[in-house]
Amino acid sequence: MTPAARVQAAIELLDLIIAAARDDGAAADTLIARYFKDRRYAGSKDRRAVRELVYRAIRRHGERPDSGRAAMLGLAGEDAALATLFDGSPHGPAPIQPDELAAPASLLPAWLAPELAAPVDAAEQAALLSRAPLHLRINALKARRDDLIGHWPDAEPLAHLPHGLALPAGTDVERDPLLQAGQIEVQDGGSQHIARACAARPGMTVLDLCAGGGGKTLALAAEMAGQGRLIATDTARDRLARLTPRAQRAGADGLIETLLLDPGREAERLAPFAGQCDVVLVDAPCSGAGTWRRNPEARWRLTSARLDRVAALQAHLLAVAAPLVKPGGRLVYAVCSLFDREGRGQIERFASAHPSWKALRESPVGRPWGEGTLLTPYRDGTDGFFFAALEKPC
Repeated sequence: MTPAARVQAAIELLDLIIAAARDDGAAADTLIARYFKDRRYAGSKDRRAVRELVYRAIRRHGERPDSGRAAMLGLAGEDAALATLFDGSPHGPAPIQPDELAAPASLLPAWLAPELAAPVDAAEQAALLSRAPLHLRINALKARRDDLIGHWPDAEPLAHLPHGLALPAGTDVERDPLLQAGQIEVQDGGSQHIARACAARPGMTVLDLCAGGGGKTLALAAEMAGQGRLIATDTARDRLARLTPRAQRAGADGLIETLLLDPGREAERLAPFAGQCDVVLVDAPCSGAGTWRRNPEARWRLTSARLDRVAALQAHLLAVAAPLVKPGGRLVYAVCSLFDREGRGQIERFASAHPSWKALRESPVGRPWGEGTLLTPYRDGTDGFFFAALEKPC
């Protein structure tokens, strides 16, 4: 592919991604994979270059552009070399017309600014939309960090996380034998902090209410040293099914139980666990705003109505979780979001309805929790997360 043809391919892909964001269709990565599956002539360098152009354009536009061409023109307005590739050559984009003005840069949708837990300055915005590093969790059921850190020449320990490592963005670990052997898991440091906040110990009864594919469930299993009872629940059969092979690989299949729930009727299936759990983790469905550096087009999908729906679901799940905790037990609430409505606002509403519950003020990230902890990409080097731990009165 010529450089101009790569730009045109990026425009075509952006058209697909913009339409999918508007209609709640497939994710950008999926669309890119489909696009190149039908274009075998594109070599690995072509695919890499087009993908880079696509994500540069997505990260630049907080507001959803009208078209792929508009998205690329916005990028070309800041890159003179890119602008020259709008040359009308075969398979390339048409020349830029005088009335085609580049849209001003807007990294965050304007309507979301009031929702943020704190003002997001230029440094935070850049970090929130930069490429995320790769974080690993060493599976303590099978290995020790000190024994494995030398396996990667660029590995760095993650602060305040005894099993966490950071590798440069783009490091390929999918074929690493340590992953296949269950000695490591790919897991963002923020997720590791949340699992640590649960303070799960051997012999406890722990319930992961929104387990999904089981990333935090496996971290909890390691904290429990494989001893006790660990129940992973979810309302999505396909997500929960992915946990079983992962647990076998990690050496935790003898500890973890899975339980499929019916949406809206979770309390009925969970009634046998009422007052029985030392720890209940509610890693609630959310807007996903904390993962924008991994999925920047998610900004184009989020609407006020969707935010209303997930906030209502979060409140519902907290209400389901509270009766499951035994007196003196711990409820940990977490969302991968930087919005107050999903984080601190939920905890404030819960505290108002349960005034006798105590907010725990431990310091797993080197600073007090207070009424909850907000992790950000710029300050903490993790995805954006809010989490809080509450203790049920005896």
